[in-house]
Amino acid sequence: VQLQASGGGLVQPGGSLRLSCVASGGSLDQWAIGWFRQAPGKEREWVSCITKQDISSYALDSVKDRFNISRDNARNTVYLQMGSLKSEDTAVYYCTHGFHCRMIPGSFPAASQGTLVTVSS
Repeated sequence: VQLQASGGGLVQPGGSLRLSCVASGGSLDQWAIGWFRQAPGKEREWVSCITKQDISSYALDSVKDRFNISRDNARNTVYLQMGSLKSEDTAVYYCTHGFHCRMIPGSFPAASQGTLVTVSS
């Protein structure tokens, strides 16, 4: 399966964005889907993951109350709804797939092309 991330853009602090991760060449419902990000000059970090059983988890305390991950298997898409955005959320966001949601720090599988989120006034 191949993944394509989209939905990034420029948003003001406090605003919202919804990222999409669309699968092609296979069915998304067979996979756990994760999002990670890389901010300018920083290491990649896991953000969130959702299992094929629709169980979600968040790697960062800073996003748990602001981001929501969900999946729509009929559309072969996983979403990352981001709210109350802060400047520190500025990053390129990537989605990836795997058998499980492990979100091992420093370990990042092959991923989609990224989508840039810029939070700035």
